[in-house]
Amino acid sequence: MILLDPIRFYTILMNVMHKKGVSNDISEIVADSLISTSLRGVDSHGLNLYPHYDDELRLNRINISPNIEINQTGPSVSILNADNTFGHYAGNLAVKTAIELATNTGVGIVSVKNSTHFGAANYFTDKIAQKNMIGFAFTNTEPLVNAFGSTDTFLGTNPFCFSAPTLDTDYFCLDMATSTVAWNKIKNHKRQNLKLESGWALDKAGIETKNPHKASSLTSIGGYKGFGLGLVIEILCSGLTLGPISKDILPLYDLNIKDNRNISHFFMAIDISKFISIELFKIYMSNLSMRIRSLNPKNNSIKVLIPGDKEKREYVIREKNGIPMDSFKFNEFLNISEDFNNAVI
Repeated sequence: MILLDPIRFYTILMNVMHKKGVSNDISEIVADSLISTSLRGVDSHGLNLYPHYDDELRLNRINISPNIEINQTGPSVSILNADNTFGHYAGNLAVKTAIELATNTGVGIVSVKNSTHFGAANYFTDKIAQKNMIGFAFTNTEPLVNAFGSTDTFLGTNPFCFSAPTLDTDYFCLDMATSTVAWNKIKNHKRQNLKLESGWALDKAGIETKNPHKASSLTSIGGYKGFGLGLVIEILCSGLTLGPISKDILPLYDLNIKDNRNISHFFMAIDISKFISIELFKIYMSNLSMRIRSLNPKNNSIKVLIPGDKEKREYVIREKNGIPMDSFKFNEFLNISEDFNNAVI
């Protein structure tokens, strides 16, 4: 396992993207999203994704010179056409717009169409929480999750993400796929030849498998209920943009396909100050968190946690010690540029 300095890695990654013609405005958002996500320990949506993005840049599957249009269709609503640029960048613009709308009317909703993979959803909702607002971020993606009771895939992992401010600067954040795990976690286990956990994946016949090499689809979290939640997110994303539903979105990792994927996102910001003072809300959130964390644990060696606690702890460790990466994945970076060697601690 290799340890990487996040600051040096950021600088190198920015330089690599610039050499490929990606503007500073776009590359700094992409690099920041990937590194901050890996620092939180969410490797499936962090730096491990960049070699694939690099392939997409080489094949012109990501538009690095987008003509982004933002059309405000109501006092609290806008629609953003991402023109198939990086979803991280399109999402960042959508969040800025949602915050502006919410400041004026109390709520801001931005639907995004014609986008690409946007990385980790919490990257966007935490930006909303930083502005003392409640944030939501949803996206659809390629069909990886079986319809409940079917051997066929229909929905993407369609994540649900919610962030809210507290008295400290960590924010409350629930960021979860509506599948039991993310597909990238299956890929990581396959690369490392690790056995899957029970209930994660299904084979081509729709039968549960723990063999990462036989996994072809994912299960919904909570079975029927999770599939229903994923379907709600699908409606909010593709239904409000008339973009392709997950079932019709082209696969991320098939580099033989050069057509646009046209993913849809949904962002919402709620201005807390229109309901209650920010200070009182933050006290409420901190008290709520404290009461849960102070409950009696089932196992005295494991503390009671709230959503986001594991990621916060991992961030502290990785910020100090570096971001771990297996040698196979790091070699993919070296194939892009030998300069990444300079990020090794």
